[in-house]
Amino acid sequence: MATKLKEVDAVVVGLGWTGGILGKELAEAGLKVVALERGAMRSTDKDFAVPYIRDELRYVVRHDLMQNTARDTLTIRNNPSQEALPMRRLGSFLPGEVVGGSGVHWSGHTWRWTDMEFKVRSLYEERYGRNFIPADMTIADWGITYAELEPYYEKFERVAAVSGKAGNLRGQIVPGGNPFEGPRQNEYALPPLATILSGEMFAAAAKNSGYHPFPRPSANASRAYTNPDGAHFGACQYCGYCQRFGCEADAKGSPHMTVIPIALRNPNFELRTYAWVTRVLKDSDGKRITGVSYTNLLNGEEFEQPAGMVLLCAYALNNVHLMLLSRIGEPYDPVPQTGVIGKNYCYQTGTAATLFFEGRHFNPFMNAGGTNVTIDDYNTNWEFDRAPHGFIGGYNVSAGFNTVLPIGYRPVPSGTPQWGKAWKAATAKCTRAR
Repeated sequence: MATKLKEVDAVVVGLGWTGGILGKELAEAGLKVVALERGAMRSTDKDFAVPYIRDELRYVVRHDLMQNTARDTLTIRNNPSQEALPMRRLGSFLPGEVVGGSGVHWSGHTWRWTDMEFKVRSLYEERYGRNFIPADMTIADWGITYAELEPYYEKFERVAAVSGKAGNLRGQIVPGGNPFEGPRQNEYALPPLATILSGEMFAAAAKNSGYHPFPRPSANASRAYTNPDGAHFGACQYCGYCQRFGCEADAKGSPHMTVIPIALRNPNFELRTYAWVTRVLKDSDGKRITGVSYTNLLNGEEFEQPAGMVLLCAYALNNVHLMLLSRIGEPYDPVPQTGVIGKNYCYQTGTAATLFFEGRHFNPFMNAGGTNVTIDDYNTNWEFDRAPHGFIGGYNVSAGFNTVLPIGYRPVPSGTPQWGKAWKAATAKCTRAR
């Protein structure tokens, strides 16, 4: 039988960026907050120090900082008539399972959405007419605007040490930044990261073609920095071990070294690790949420944690999964398009090409999450007319490296043998020339 604990004002399920920010803010507002995280606490000095952090087998292949799909996973199907099958291998979908969540192992790319996203239906209907959006598309306005969110975007950028270059300062277009971004009141917290050779080449080609290249904004400190809460960042080392790894220099804006330590200093805030939340609890009428039940993964003990508020911060899919298990709301049915739980989930998609240049040495292993150079001309630019192409939204184009690793990175041209002397020669040559 589960042990019932003393009620608190708020319980946070999952302690990543969202849970960390909410936990800190609520505790500072005087509420008693308990955060439940099923992962462990990691620290830069003990867990992410050189040489231990540069272990490709541990962090890339075995997903040390990520959800263990052998123990707990999601099931997937393309339509309701299919049998749902478990996802046992992680791909680009990399949910974190550690204090700090996926914000510990992310690359740091940090974008501001604009009204192109927040007012997507009304803006497209205003421009192209009510019949432009197909009847079976469920896209809708968010009910908020960029202007409302702009101060909070800036606050996050200063907390997370986002490096970048403004392209629109209070309505004035600034050279070197993204001219299609929403208007900003101030510059980024830090100047952009150094541009690597591939980015320089892309920027030159883009400018020559009439496009507007800019450094991708990223939560990687381009120089030593102290954020408004007093969290200290080291300067990015361009070590290349960014995505899927913790940061050895505390240069990557991560919740485990920013908002979470600040929250932990507050006596109103309590963190419980290895706490796997299995159900959201309701009252006898089923109309009010009263807390959560969770299991201690170290010894199997079960607990009920009553709370005035329950904040689900364990990433969109895990949040929806928990709501479905707890029978909260009406599950979305795509056939009659009824229900809201699970509706409108979408995922970023992309494509890539690998180019080789004779006589150019790129040093691809010296990079960071934000060393890419990007163009946004086909994304948030209304001068790009969607009507002839019949699609909604857009895309950006960038060049550079996110994580290029000495062991795992082996690009070779098509037709290269998969083993032997010829493969060795090609991989030695092309790793430098890509």
